[in-house]
Amino acid sequence: MLSDNGEQYFQRYGKGTKGTGWSSFDHKGVHFVGLVNVANLKAGGMGSLGHEQLEWLEDDLKGRSTSTPIVLYAHIPLWTIYPDWGWGTDDSEQALSYVKRFGSVTVLNGHIHQIMQKIEGKVSFHTAMSTAFPQPAPGTAPSAGPMKVPADQLQRVLGITDVNYLVSGRSLAIVDSPLAASEPSQTGGGMAVLESTLR
Repeated sequence: MLSDNGEQYFQRYGKGTKGTGWSSFDHKGVHFVGLVNVANLKAGGMGSLGHEQLEWLEDDLKGRSTSTPIVLYAHIPLWTIYPDWGWGTDDSEQALSYVKRFGSVTVLNGHIHQIMQKIEGKVSFHTAMSTAFPQPAPGTAPSAGPMKVPADQLQRVLGITDVNYLVSGRSLAIVDSPLAASEPSQTGGGMAVLESTLR
């Protein structure tokens, strides 16, 4: 796939997307926006959305009611976690300025392969564990990358994330479960839950 600049990928999975694959859709009253911050990524560098995608995002959100729940998702975090390892997005501040007026915004990402959460005003940020390999906590190793753990501990640091929209409770529930569900995760419990109240 890398040899054809993603052409086969877009033919199979990216129909109807814009630019390098960004898109949005509505489902049961929630507006979902998929952003691409890994195109033209430099080794060790921060993610980037770019001018064209930012303009599209601003336009995509125009005219939507402030009561519309918004879910943004991207590969690299849209908040700066650890710039030395490229764990953040250079121009995310501009993207996030477009969602400040909404009553409920949830931002999801992967890339760092561990659970981290932050709430800033009405915006809830959430990263997830990986199903492939763990990475070290920021600054605890010379660089990011696969972390070797004893075989009997591996399922405690790998996991699956479920996001549920609870119509009756008007909230999004994000549940992280380690593959070894009975074992505590790195965050201190069997699962981490983040609820973002929708107004």
